[in-house]
Amino acid sequence: MIQLLPSLVALTALALSPILQVAAHGYVQEVTVGSTKYTGYLPDDAYECPQPKRIMPPHFAMFIGLVEDLASIDIQCHGRSGGGSAPASLVGTIASGDTVSFNWTQWPNGHTGPVLTYMARVPDQEDVRDWAPEKEKVWFKIDHAGKYEDGTWASDSLALPKLKPWTVRIPPNLKAGQYLIRHEILALHVATKYPGVQAYPSCIQVKVTGNGTALPEDKDLVSFPGAYTAETPGIVYNLYIIGELPPYPIPGPEVYVAFSPIARAQ
Repeated sequence: MIQLLPSLVALTALALSPILQVAAHGYVQEVTVGSTKYTGYLPDDAYECPQPKRIMPPHFAMFIGLVEDLASIDIQCHGRSGGGSAPASLVGTIASGDTVSFNWTQWPNGHTGPVLTYMARVPDQEDVRDWAPEKEKVWFKIDHAGKYEDGTWASDSLALPKLKPWTVRIPPNLKAGQYLIRHEILALHVATKYPGVQAYPSCIQVKVTGNGTALPEDKDLVSFPGAYTAETPGIVYNLYIIGELPPYPIPGPEVYVAFSPIARAQ
């Protein structure tokens, strides 16, 4: 019996390792859309019957952690290990110009990187609960932050000691309609070569109200996968250079110029 105990301990640790990995990375546990709070897609949701109604498309629990393959459809809304992600059952309503806050579980110190948020407009004849953008160029960036002048990073506010939700503003002049909002952290702690960068994307489904008329042009749109490759500036980056780190180029397009993102306090 004494000889078997180490083996049993090892097997138990191996069996639990996916759960421990999920807990170690962090994920969006709650989203506040305007003044309404919604629970994010949680690790246990896949095992609930009936399935909980969420605003966030589902992930398979073992894969709530990172996405390293930038060519995978999972880079879009996190998906199911190469299978993409089915739409969610709920749609939040928000006025143009109002804010959305993403409340992460504790983000691990050391998983340093930028925080980025995109939107994709659902075609007028479609319903977001049935729609998938596939690999189309439909995404435009509404917010990003990377390395600040004082040497801190956007992701630092999600870790101890701050533990702040990340808040973005829906463009005040955005045309009404249904949208996907894609929010992510890119962790750079092993990004000295590709693959290495760790993407942590999540999407939510919303209906935007208001009288705005603005929509991005084709030149402002990117696809997921497609927006990031191994050659994209900021995907490969060395955090461990001795001395002052070089400027960090935030991956993806610039924030669409017609919009006014929230100014970030460092």
